[in-house]
Formats: sequence, structure tokens, C-alpha cells
Amino acid sequence: MRVLGIDPGLTRCGIGVVEGSVGRPLSLVDVGVVRTAADQPVAQRLHLLEVGIEEWLDRHRPDAVAVERVFSQHNVRTVMGTAQASGVALVAAARRGLPVALHTPSEVKAAVSGSGRADKAQVALMVTRLLRLTEAPRPADAADALALAICHIWRGGAQSRIDEALARSRS
Repeated sequence: MRVLGIDPGLTRCGIGVVEGSVGRPLSLVDVGVVRTAADQPVAQRLHLLEVGIEEWLDRHRPDAVAVERVFSQHNVRTVMGTAQASGVALVAAARRGLPVALHTPSEVKAAVSGSGRADKAQVALMVTRLLRLTEAPRPADAADALALAICHIWRGGAQSRIDEALARSRS
């Protein structure tokens, strides 16, 4: 399974592609960040994010997309931008008919580190180890996107197979 993980953000949107399956080694396909300038109008920034995400979808042809679920933050401006970026990612995936999963930050942290309270450094360290990299992906948004993809392969992929089996048993 090839999964495109997206850590949504209006200024820095982390993107990472991981390939693998449960019980088998994972491999890094690509990782990066789509950036927009804070001085641009929001509509322009969202368009630039869409173009960047579309390019990643075209280049890597993932089987699924995993996006971080937007959670309540104290800074309303930050959560608004994150939610808007998340919406762009969801639409881009839906346009291609790709399955999309939303994973909470604590779910992702628990999947890659064993603790839902892991900090960014712990997540980056585990992503580095799990993908057998020589150094942690930078910035943190890129490492978080890879963690989302890993989480989906380990958790979402298994859930998808369960859902498919249940659907077959009902027909």
C-alpha cells in the first residue's frame, strides 16, 4: 500500500509518501513541504496548496491519503488555516476517488512511538528509525506527514480490510 500523508498547514503543509504493509518493512518514497507566503491572500495560498498537493498525487499515485484531523487549538487563526488546508487536501483526494482517512495527532503519535503524548522529537526519531533513514526529515511538518502515512498503513489499512470483509459478508 502506498499512502500520501498530509500534515495540513497554511504556511507549511507537510507531505510524505510511504509504502508498506502491516508486518513488513516500510519504505520512504518521498517527503517534502508545500509552502505559501504569509503575506499572500488566503485564497491564493489555498490555491497554491491545491496545486502542490495535486502535483504530489499525480507524481506518486497513492492508494490512500491520510490527513491529520484538525483539533481544537487555543489560537483560532491557526486552527482556521489548518482546517482550510485540510479541506483542500480532502477535496484533491476525493476528486481522484481516493480513500481518505483522518487521524488524530494522539493516534498518530501512539502508532509510531507507542505513546499518544509523544513530543515532536520522539515522533521524528521513530519515523527516522521505522523508515531506516540516516537523519530525521525536516522540518517537523515533513516528519509528521510521514508519521501520518505510517499510522494509516498500520491502522487504517487494517481497518479498510476489515470494512471490506464485512461488506462482502453482507452481500
